[in-house]
Amino acid sequence: MALSSSSFHFFRLCIFLLIACFTHPIVCISRPQAALFVLGDSLFDPGNNNYINTTTEFQANWRPYGESFFNYPTGRFCDGRLIPDFIAEYANLPLIPSYFQIGKQHFVHGVNFASGGAGCLVETHRGFVIDLKTQLKYFKNVAELLKKKVGATESKQILSNAVYIFSAGGNDYLAPSSANSTIPYTEREYLQVIMGNLTSVLKGIYKEGGRKFAMLNMVPIGSLPNIRALNVQKGVKNRDFIEKISSLVKMHNSALPEMLKQLEKQLPGFKYTLFNLFKVFAESIDNPTKYGFKTSKTACCGTGPFRGIYSCGGKRQVKKYELCKNVKDYLFFDSFHPTELAYRQYTELLWNGTPDVVAPYNLKSFFELST
Repeated sequence: MALSSSSFHFFRLCIFLLIACFTHPIVCISRPQAALFVLGDSLFDPGNNNYINTTTEFQANWRPYGESFFNYPTGRFCDGRLIPDFIAEYANLPLIPSYFQIGKQHFVHGVNFASGGAGCLVETHRGFVIDLKTQLKYFKNVAELLKKKVGATESKQILSNAVYIFSAGGNDYLAPSSANSTIPYTEREYLQVIMGNLTSVLKGIYKEGGRKFAMLNMVPIGSLPNIRALNVQKGVKNRDFIEKISSLVKMHNSALPEMLKQLEKQLPGFKYTLFNLFKVFAESIDNPTKYGFKTSKTACCGTGPFRGIYSCGGKRQVKKYELCKNVKDYLFFDSFHPTELAYRQYTELLWNGTPDVVAPYNLKSFFELST
């Protein structure tokens, strides 16, 4: 049977596309999909601490946590979403699952290993949190599972093309004070131990195929409502403690870019970007109206001066707490952690920001960067 004119043209088009795929495979093969792997502390924890043997001091799976977005408490230390949740949205990824949910959810787009209270050091809140080295071990488990799920070639592409984002260090500086213990090092030595542990975790991910690392520097810890509250409590000599922590934060934020530059020189293909969370956090505290907030020193949820006593939800050591009427007026949700609105604004700067806040790449261009 003879082909009609339109059928003949369609047949020619199919042959042309088939030939194009063989002669120019790049036209027909899509880029490896994006993925986001998240490591760190309570700024990033999506609820991993719900699944471990810990205390309520390191959990947030009760109301009013989660009230602004999820309408139920997920375990996030916030009224809604966190920075990794917004990154996933901007990168057109699904919500990144916690490590303990990967049996129920797809994990080819990434996994979140972060744990509230965790630090770079194993000793930080030992026995109550998932420290960074254990998070690395869990990542290695996921890398093996990924290989079994999609095959060695595709898993290698996913891991090398993925972005690995970290928020870690703050608890290492806060924990000794909360435990009323002293650090058995000089400030410089303690910083070197923390940086050494962080470096070994980055190298561990690199060894598994990771190439793109996004880091947040340390927030101005002395400006947290909890630390402000400690400072005004009578009979407690906290001035030296706050000055010491502020000094360590400055040292950490100076050492972090130097460490990343060294890794870039040592490890072929290693790429990084650094978000100056200290700068934008300090700006939003000092000039809240610029960021759309009415209150930047008092938390929405807690008790005592600045609502800085860590009692939000009444499930921790102190049961009494107050809750603000309009969370959107507040920079801080509880005594330590920002509101969803603050996290959204910080993520926008991380995603699209200029080199004074995120460099050498903003996260949008970092995701698009080929490895």
